[in-house]
Amino acid sequence: METQACIVMTTTGTEDEAEALAAAIVEAQLAACVQVQRVRSFYRWQGVLHREPEWLLSIKTIGERYAALEAFIRERHSYQTPEIVQVPIACGSADYLHWLDAGSRPAPPPQA
Repeated sequence: METQACIVMTTTGTEDEAEALAAAIVEAQLAACVQVQRVRSFYRWQGVLHREPEWLLSIKTIGERYAALEAFIRERHSYQTPEIVQVPIACGSADYLHWLDAGSRPAPPPQA
């Protein structure tokens, strides 16, 4: 059975928060890779139109890690209602998807 690779996206309000969250996600082995990009977001929040710089995290992981990743983000995120969305990866390089799968799982315990 093939594991479903996906990209989970979230945004933060500061570069420092984005970098700390990205590093923590990879360190916790919830994803193989996180890319951080500066973006400008236009959105309505509590009836007011906002035009803000944000940092977009593109989190490369596997579907079975989504629930743990969402909980991890929620615990550490500064936003009241953070964007946390999952986008399936329909196709991709077999070598890359294998690497993504391996990097998104906790390391097995050492054998005695």
